[in-house]
Amino acid sequence: MRSGAKVAIVGGVFAVVAGGVGYGGYNLWNGVMGTTAAPSTKAAPGVRKAGSGPVTADEVERTAKDFLAAWAEGDADTAGGLTNAAGTAGPAVRSFREEAHISKAVITPGRAVGPKVPFTVDATVTYEGVSKRWTYASELTVVRGVTTGMPLVDWQPAVIHPKLTKDAALRTGEAPDPPVKAVDHQGRELTKEKYPSLGQVLDQLREKYGSETGGKPGVETWIEPAGEGAGEGAARETLLTLAKGEPGKLQTTLDADVQAAAEQAVGRYGESSVVAIKPSTGEIRAVANNRKDGFNAAFLGLQAPGSTMKIVTAAMMLDQGVVSGPGDRVECPATVTWDGRPFHNLDDFAIQGGTFRDSFRRSCNTAFIKAVKPLNDKGVAGTALGATARTYFGIGEEWNTGVRSLDGSVPQSAGAETAASYIGQGKITMNALNVASIAATAKNGSFKQPVIVPRALLDRAPATARPLPGSIASALRDMMHATATNGTGARAMSGLGTNDKGAKTGSAEVDNQGSSNSWFTGYADDLAAAAVVESGGHGGDAAGPLVASVLKAR
Repeated sequence: MRSGAKVAIVGGVFAVVAGGVGYGGYNLWNGVMGTTAAPSTKAAPGVRKAGSGPVTADEVERTAKDFLAAWAEGDADTAGGLTNAAGTAGPAVRSFREEAHISKAVITPGRAVGPKVPFTVDATVTYEGVSKRWTYASELTVVRGVTTGMPLVDWQPAVIHPKLTKDAALRTGEAPDPPVKAVDHQGRELTKEKYPSLGQVLDQLREKYGSETGGKPGVETWIEPAGEGAGEGAARETLLTLAKGEPGKLQTTLDADVQAAAEQAVGRYGESSVVAIKPSTGEIRAVANNRKDGFNAAFLGLQAPGSTMKIVTAAMMLDQGVVSGPGDRVECPATVTWDGRPFHNLDDFAIQGGTFRDSFRRSCNTAFIKAVKPLNDKGVAGTALGATARTYFGIGEEWNTGVRSLDGSVPQSAGAETAASYIGQGKITMNALNVASIAATAKNGSFKQPVIVPRALLDRAPATARPLPGSIASALRDMMHATATNGTGARAMSGLGTNDKGAKTGSAEVDNQGSSNSWFTGYADDLAAAAVVESGGHGGDAAGPLVASVLKAR
């Protein structure tokens, strides 16, 4: 498509303004459209024919032209009919003007790249006499209709705005919630501009606590998310502020310095997430993500945690009497079989005459499987791990952190899946928040449910768990310290300037993924952190340095 053509809304009426020949040089003013050759009362879609195979450049140009012209004219039915989802596209086009209160706009297409046509929108939003300019970029894709063979716009809500998702909508009006001035535990302001990873968290804090902070709402354009159940983590996102409200002050448990370190750390690794927690209180000090999809995986992810789960498995083994302490002799063969399924150590290493501590610090998979086999005779092999996770670490106890979060799952297992669960595979799912809390619980000796706001603001009591027996807590710290000083986490944890430290590495295999996910959790003094880097490989390779850089900010 040739660039230069513009689609506009003038005086409340959509208009097509020809800036070149890409749209045939026609324009629409106040509902009357005409070409430079002959006037017409209405823009008619160009002649489009059914075909087969990939769409042609001419089909891309003509279909995009007709769709944008119909959108420009406010003809929602015609615009919807030029897509492969008329029932949803038409109402979305209508809502752009009626619900988002667009009073004027110019849409400028760029040059097509294959079937994709980028365009920019330069709009004016007007609400109750208040107006403000709003600009953004989006794109559309032309595809071949599956049943009709016609070239059609592949409908996605992001055609209207790149941040729109299924069932979400643009709205303009008095904001549903007053703005908040979020501050860290020392009173330092936290903004999206300075801490981009906090965007979704700050939106959720505003939505949940804005009315309790004494602020006054302004006039805004925002994305109204889909209803409950349509997408965990969704919150209203302000796109444009027409008239500022008066923000109320909201204190959080975050720490500006630790958050800054977390933001910088995830910036070094794509598809990464990290969370930092104060073990003695459960206060969340930082949360950061670096993901293409913008998902808050740090709080809402559901991924196998790999060998970081061995902290919980070790607690289970101690609690069940499989071992009595870190110094017990434990076999670590190169391979072990459970119900006919073989399990291996990395590069099939083995430890001769080693202790439980040795197997933990070197992350021996087989030791955490073979030694637990006697639990089969007690009939608890498939349930003991989940019971330990819930009883001592609060996993699965419906956490109330102050924002949307998931608190992990360790379901009952059977057969070889039980062995897989002991090393953090199988059906176990966690996120960085959960794993950071596991390390924090080991460090503190008791579970403190993570929170991101003062507990007094929570709408229900936080989850609780029984304190770890003293001998188990001491054993976990012993083995995590060995990992951080003379094990798989030693390289990452060097240079922290304290001897009060511990760690556990992990790597989780994922189906149809070439490299495993890199996991790492650790603590230094009264700060614990956990990170995951998708396809990052071994725990100490990617997630380890990420966690260490966050701990250094304590």
